[in-house]
Amino acid sequence: MSPRRVVLNTNVLLSALLSEATTRELIRVLAYPKFRLTALEIECILEDLLPWSETWDQPIPKTSALSVRDPNDQPFLDLALAAGVDALVSGEQDLLVLAPHVERPRLLSPADLELWLAQNQGG
Repeated sequence: MSPRRVVLNTNVLLSALLSEATTRELIRVLAYPKFRLTALEIECILEDLLPWSETWDQPIPKTSALSVRDPNDQPFLDLALAAGVDALVSGEQDLLVLAPHVERPRLLSPADLELWLAQNQGG
């Protein structure tokens, strides 16, 4: 059984290390005052995530058919489509409303991820 590959939006964290655009978005969000994280704490979070991440080292092609209302979320959809991952996991409604228009990757909320993985464990 091959492991499932997913892109996780910033609010789910891991995807931020998949490309320069998503890394910039994670760092930007982690720096929000509401999180009260120091630069060292942000660096530690990124170091913890690196071993679990793949790197996308090509430019992320822009999807022409689908546009996300929030331009900060567009790179996640574009990356998921370009990388051919199984799912894009996000808590962002701007992405999730596109689910009926996208067959692959599946657009899932974090709450739906566990159920989806259980249903698709056969590879």
